Amino acid sequence: MSSSTDERGRIYLPKEMRERFGEEYRIVELPSHVALFPVDDDPLEGLRDAVGDAFAGRDPDDLKAAAREGLSRDVRAEADDHSQTGE
Repeated sequence: MSSSTDERGRIYLPKEMRERFGEEYRIVELPSHVALFPVDDDPLEGLRDAVGDAFAGRDPDDLKAAAREGLSRDVRAEADDHSQTGE
C-alpha cells in the first residue's frame, strides 16, 4: 500500500487499517525509511498480552536501556547494509 501526504504533510490511512490497528501511531525514523507502529490504548496491557509474564520482576529502566541498545544495533546494521549495497 502507498499513500502520499497532503499540502500540510498529513498521511491518510484507509478506514480498514484504522479499524484494525487504531487511531494512534508512533512514528519511527530509520536510516532508509519511516515506520508507523500502532500504540495500544494501554501500552503496558498490550505488552503483557504480547509477552505474558516474561518480564515480571525486571526493572523497567533496565528493559528500556536494553531495548534501546538492541534498536541501535539493528539501525546500525541496516545502515551498514544499505551503504554496502548503495541503496
